[in-house]
Amino acid sequence: MSDDVNRKEFVERTLRTDLLTSETARDIGGRIVSSLFDLDVTPGSTIVFQSPNSVTLLAGIYGALLAGLAPVIIGEKLNERETGEIVSNFSSAIVVTESMLEKGARTSFDLSITSSHRFKCRPIHFTSGTSGRAKGVWSGWMSDADADAQSDDERSAWSFSPTDVHLVCGPLSHSAPLRFALHTLLNGGGVIVPLQPDATKLSALIEHGGVTTTFMAPILLQRIVDSAPPKSHTLRFLAHAGAPCPEQVRVRAIDCFGGGPLIEFYGSTEGQFTLCPVSEWLEHRGTVGRARPGRELRVVDGRVWCRAPVFARFEYWEDPDATEAAWEGEWFTVGDLGRLDDEGRLFLEGRRTDLIISGGVNVYPAEIERVLSMAPGVSEVAVFGVDDPVWGQRVCALFAGSTDDESLAAYCRDNMAPVKRPKTFVKVSALPLTHNGKIDRSALATFLSRTDG
Repeated sequence: MSDDVNRKEFVERTLRTDLLTSETARDIGGRIVSSLFDLDVTPGSTIVFQSPNSVTLLAGIYGALLAGLAPVIIGEKLNERETGEIVSNFSSAIVVTESMLEKGARTSFDLSITSSHRFKCRPIHFTSGTSGRAKGVWSGWMSDADADAQSDDERSAWSFSPTDVHLVCGPLSHSAPLRFALHTLLNGGGVIVPLQPDATKLSALIEHGGVTTTFMAPILLQRIVDSAPPKSHTLRFLAHAGAPCPEQVRVRAIDCFGGGPLIEFYGSTEGQFTLCPVSEWLEHRGTVGRARPGRELRVVDGRVWCRAPVFARFEYWEDPDATEAAWEGEWFTVGDLGRLDDEGRLFLEGRRTDLIISGGVNVYPAEIERVLSMAPGVSEVAVFGVDDPVWGQRVCALFAGSTDDESLAAYCRDNMAPVKRPKTFVKVSALPLTHNGKIDRSALATFLSRTDG
């Protein structure tokens, strides 16, 4: 048998996962689109996808984009309250679930009718904000020229090609894992979507699955180099982002994979800022790199701004105030703090106010505080993050009132996704305040070592 057949057999049978080719993605995606059109969906509509990782989910999103639909991607672990808040932003959107994806349609819609092999928009991802309400990041509908420019931009940055085999190492409801997978397919490559990924399985795929590209958060990279480093690999790049990568993890990853494939980037759901090959990091420890091609960086009053090309512009879905706050002309910011050296290298000095990055996922205290404040027996609550060797940051909560830790933990299980649930609760008689009566967030972590109230 050929190498391709052997690889496919190993991936699908030995590791019980799926290898999705570009051709198969168009066929499966076309069947899912056909099912949507049978429900009177028309091009230009928003479609909500909420499903665990699978080739059908990826193919469905891929097909929707090629058919001129705007896919809204939300986490499959969100509970009813969280899902309802997001879906309520779209009055007529259909929610595509795992069962709907598996049914599909007998005939496949010809995606070439509505697409010249380009995405006319970017998927809509929702990110929690400082107001505690989820915000949808929306690119708007692009002209053909801008859609082609967006594809060229990704191809220029990552050199996607038909020979690529990309390994998905994160939820497709997150923007970076989905972006890499979609553009691999768009450029004719194949994508491996593990059904139940863990460090050992992913390492085996990297070693034996012919994987050429992958993206992962630093916490997963750490688990792989700690517990199951591959003996060999065919990676041309291993991109990592989503949280600061501890120096010892990066050094071990260099020993494991060699310096060539490792590349960090700094970005957000809203947009991409930098690229940083490992060679640059070794010479300038702490940098997250220089501006990605086609962008410019500036730092004003400590805040990092990016000048984005037209095709990379965004707005917050039906939130003009938040959109206006993020943009100044052609420049946008997500509020992160940093500095630039004389050669344009960016060094981050702090994430946006109150943001917690736990396991590579952005968690905003305001949303958790809003939900916890509605729990029975809570009179005051403040949520914050502390450094954690496993998660990067651990979500913690101080609270006052008549309830207890166990009751609050149970309330969280019923009302928020696992990553948002505080791992530590501390009951206090009253929250610490500043001289002007606001919560003294700088003092919150000191209560972890106290016994109070």
